[in-house]
Amino acid sequence: MSLSDIPNFFLSRSGDGLDLHQSVSPPPTSKPRGRRVLVVGGGVTGLTTAWALLDAGYDVTIVAERWADPQNRITSNVAGALWEWPPAVCGKHTDRVSLCNSKRWCMTSYRLFDRLLEILPPDDYIDHGVRMRMSNFFFDRLLEDMPDPGQAKKFLEIASQVDIRGVRRDPNIILEHGVDISAGIVDAYQHLAPVIDTDRYMTWLRLVVSSKGASFETRRISGDLLTQERDLLSKYNAVAIVNATGLSGVELAGDASVYPLRGALIRVVNDGKKFPKVTEALAVTHDETRGEDEDIVFIVPRNDNTLILGGIAQPHQWALDLTLESPEIQRMRARCNQFVPGLANAEYDPEAALVQGLRPFRKSNVRVEREPRGGGTSRIIHSYGQGGAGFSLSFGCASDVLGLVQELEQGITPSRMGMSRPNAHGHDVHAYSSL
Repeated sequence: MSLSDIPNFFLSRSGDGLDLHQSVSPPPTSKPRGRRVLVVGGGVTGLTTAWALLDAGYDVTIVAERWADPQNRITSNVAGALWEWPPAVCGKHTDRVSLCNSKRWCMTSYRLFDRLLEILPPDDYIDHGVRMRMSNFFFDRLLEDMPDPGQAKKFLEIASQVDIRGVRRDPNIILEHGVDISAGIVDAYQHLAPVIDTDRYMTWLRLVVSSKGASFETRRISGDLLTQERDLLSKYNAVAIVNATGLSGVELAGDASVYPLRGALIRVVNDGKKFPKVTEALAVTHDETRGEDEDIVFIVPRNDNTLILGGIAQPHQWALDLTLESPEIQRMRARCNQFVPGLANAEYDPEAALVQGLRPFRKSNVRVEREPRGGGTSRIIHSYGQGGAGFSLSFGCASDVLGLVQELEQGITPSRMGMSRPNAHGHDVHAYSSL
């Protein structure tokens, strides 16, 4: 695949979301050519934001210490990358505003991934790694009987979304997947969802951004961005800086609320020889009412030949030193084995049997806002803290960042922290979510 293989398709902002168009030329817009934005961070959040900015007419330079590489994976490569309605399987939102925004952001991403598959169906020559797969969620109690009413509410919200296809709640789903009776599962629902082969998608996404004219610079930017903002704007002749650095928000944004949620995935061969081939996602959400941190089941086809098994969610663990022999990894594997007949016989992926990474969480959850320090005059825009939902929120967060850059260019002063504004549909949303 080369630059010439990328078809003409473009993102454009519509209301508070993004649309994807296929055309010979970009959709009509006021083109701020010669206006450059510096994006710091080369993960899925940074590259998706760069794509939206490029199609809005901005020049973009992306600076990152490391880039996605199947041989030397960054967090975006390791991510589970199953689209989920928030809160996700691993990690619960603690802030009402962030949860509200995340529901809006995830639907923007759902529609964009679905539209991408329509415009560019994968084949042997060009494969972005995105698939729509049936995703099944299992529970050991009826949704209505769970101590946390959020799970029943979550299903009703999913069912109310007209764009989410294949929604079905039925205990027969348990039998259809042969879940072992010892797992104690009594309720289940399913729906179609984007599932992403992260290695393929991140390679493809960088190619798209490159084909649209982005510049790439490999280096580490250290220290608080605010103290070096003027120098960075001058060095790159930029009108804005986007901080999409995940856990580095601790340093670059002076944000002490950022912390890692360590995760790991086992990769096994999914060719149907050792166990029935798995073509749908199977998941059990973390139940915080029980105080356990190792009850997650996450079984997702990474591609046609690889199955990923998870998961764990270990807060404040920075070391990537887990092995297949680590007790929590062995327990994780045992939980997954209950869900797929014969899975215990699976062969490890010869390229990588175990991958691990650090999900970037915040105490106040996802941060998409203009830098409030300095009296609202800063040209820094933050987009980090997406936790384990980076792919699910990627296009939605990119849309809001683009809107904030455009507001900055128009000289609009940021709203007081916590103030809400109506979105395109007349609902109140919060543009600034670090509350």
